[in-house]
Amino acid sequence: MNYHFANHRQVRKNLLDILQSTSEKDLLAIPDGFNNNIYWNIAHCIAQQQLLCYYLSGNQFRIDKYWVETYKKGTFANVDVKSSEMEDLAYLLIETSKILMKDFDNDFFPDYTPYSTSFGIDLKNIQDAIIFNNMHESIHYGYILAQKRALIGEGLSL
Repeated sequence: MNYHFANHRQVRKNLLDILQSTSEKDLLAIPDGFNNNIYWNIAHCIAQQQLLCYYLSGNQFRIDKYWVETYKKGTFANVDVKSSEMEDLAYLLIETSKILMKDFDNDFFPDYTPYSTSFGIDLKNIQDAIIFNNMHESIHYGYILAQKRALIGEGLSL
C-alpha cells in the first residue's frame, strides 16, 4: 500500500499547487460547459475521500461535516468562498492524506461496507477504497486542468 499512499500524496500536492497558484477569480469561475469550478473539484476530493474511506468503514469523518455536506457528489459550486476556507482546504489536502495513511497503518478500518461506485467499480475493503480514491482524485485533477484551459480559452483567466 505504500505505493498507493505515495501516489495519493503526489495527487494532493498537484491539487495544492493549483489551489495556491491560481487566482481566487479563476478558482471560483465556472467555465462554459462545466457544472462546477476548480475550487469545488479540489474540495470534492476531500469530501469523497472521507465518504469512501471513513463513512463506508463505519468510522467518523476526520474533518468537519461541513466539507462533506458542501462538496459531496451531487453538490454544486459556491462562488462566494472566503479566503479562510481556501486556507483550510490547503491544510486539509495534506493532512487528510497523512491521517488516512496513519489510520490505515493503525488498523482503523477493520470493517467495510461493500459499495459499487458510479464508475462501475466494486469496493470490497479499505484497500479497494484507497486505490479507487486515487483514481477518483486523478480524474478530478484532469478535470481541473481542462477547466484551466477553458478559462484561458474564454479569456476569463488572468
